Amino acid sequence: MIHFITRFVETARKNWDTPALCDYKGSKFTYADIATQIARLHLIFEKSDIAAGDKIALCAKNTAHWAIAYLAITSYRAVAVPILNGFTPDNLEKLTDHSDSRLLFTEKEMWNEMNGENMPQLVGAINVEDYSVLYSRDGRLETAVADAERMFAEKYPDGMKPELMEYETGKPEDIITISYTSGTTSSPKGIMLPVRSISSNISFGVKRIQFPKGGNIVSMLPLAHLYGLAFEFVYPVASGGCVYFLGKTPTPTVLLQAFADVKPYMLITVPLVVEKIFRNKVMPILERPVMRIATSIPIVKGAIYGAVRRKVMAAFGGKMKHIIIGGAAVSAPIETVMKKVGIPYTVGYGMTECGPLIGYEDWYDFAMRSCGKPVDGMKVRIDSSDPQNEVGEIQVRGDNVMTGYYKNEEATKAAFTADGWMRTGDLGLLDEDGNIYIKGRSKNMILTANGQNIYPEEVEELLNAMPHVKESIVIERNKHIVAIVSAEVDAANPLSREQLDEAMKSNLAAINRELPSYCRIDEIEILDGDFERTPKNSVKRYLYK
Repeated sequence: MIHFITRFVETARKNWDTPALCDYKGSKFTYADIATQIARLHLIFEKSDIAAGDKIALCAKNTAHWAIAYLAITSYRAVAVPILNGFTPDNLEKLTDHSDSRLLFTEKEMWNEMNGENMPQLVGAINVEDYSVLYSRDGRLETAVADAERMFAEKYPDGMKPELMEYETGKPEDIITISYTSGTTSSPKGIMLPVRSISSNISFGVKRIQFPKGGNIVSMLPLAHLYGLAFEFVYPVASGGCVYFLGKTPTPTVLLQAFADVKPYMLITVPLVVEKIFRNKVMPILERPVMRIATSIPIVKGAIYGAVRRKVMAAFGGKMKHIIIGGAAVSAPIETVMKKVGIPYTVGYGMTECGPLIGYEDWYDFAMRSCGKPVDGMKVRIDSSDPQNEVGEIQVRGDNVMTGYYKNEEATKAAFTADGWMRTGDLGLLDEDGNIYIKGRSKNMILTANGQNIYPEEVEELLNAMPHVKESIVIERNKHIVAIVSAEVDAANPLSREQLDEAMKSNLAAINRELPSYCRIDEIEILDGDFERTPKNSVKRYLYK
């Protein structure tokens, strides 16, 4: 297995003056520019007494500067801690502190609502937009940034050269990234991913998907999410491609315009994006009465589907060769149409704990409704007596699997079986050809259409502490996050239904200010009476979906 930083260095040396990272309609950075910025950041780290193994957090919208910072951190053998920028400043403080991060790359607006004293281990904070100093606890970071140009000129008097790109890569088991699954409670889970995990994922991409030198990709998924980090950024850059960052989540109109401008070779996405495009661009055409009749005639059907396919691929920029969907299943009606039309799509399977890949299959061999076959270096088993027919928990082991949860031995122990397989928490089947079929979730986790994980108990804990809330459950209903509340009744001062409705509106606004953007509640529904419970006093959640 080749270290992903080694791949990046080899690629950078061969493509020195080629664009590699671009902000859509903004700054462009060649591999030479990236190498220069990495060298400056390394000098800043060294001057600030940052050592290999130290944690450095990143929380900001997707930009080329974010990506360069990640490469600088990991090539320095420090541990990158990507944090979703949907978290509140308070949650960001908690995660930065929990991770023991000594530096934080973030945005000025976010830092202005934070307090460095709440993160006593923090040496300083850096503005990800221009690498200026936002905070310096004892002056070390401020001095380092001020001296960066002088130190760079002394170390590289003739400027940065390809042959000067040399980084120690460490051992396969060294932790290289800690990715947090939560942050809305005092007990977040930081997934420790070793070098082998990220490197194995990138090696698989290079071998099986083969991103072409000079090819383009549009990055729209959060870089703090391993799916976006590994396959919209590290993999294409390590392959000689060019990444265009959209920044914040785009509207369908902006996204289609970006496709037209960038002409990407590949699309790494979640079902929500594909489904929106198909519902807006394809389904209205195929659902016309005359088209339904025409597509029932074999001799005509092929020509119609061919025309639709050309229209769809043109909307994707005209050079698209692969559409890789992850995070959740595509709706069955949309997938059926995609297959009929001949769209080159595939649905993969992964989780942050595997950095992220577990299953994948090339689009031309992909089995509908599956999520691929186990990727290289990974094994999958179903915890059932008949894995082909009897649903059981999907369990995995291999190079991609995490080391464990940071500072959480109890959760780490619970995540693995006695014989060393990691419990995914997913229920599924494995057919005779090795295709994985997910049938459900063994726990209550909600997987949104945009690929984010929502842990209902964490949201419920916050909601239960709010006025007039006795108990709550949070569920997904028709792709919306709904909180069902059993109201607290004050016999002495009972509220009217109108007053209770207004109180819940206030609760909804208050809790959404505290929650990351991806798990905000769409609606609070007031329950008449109490929740029905099992003999063990657990709420019968299935009754309320």
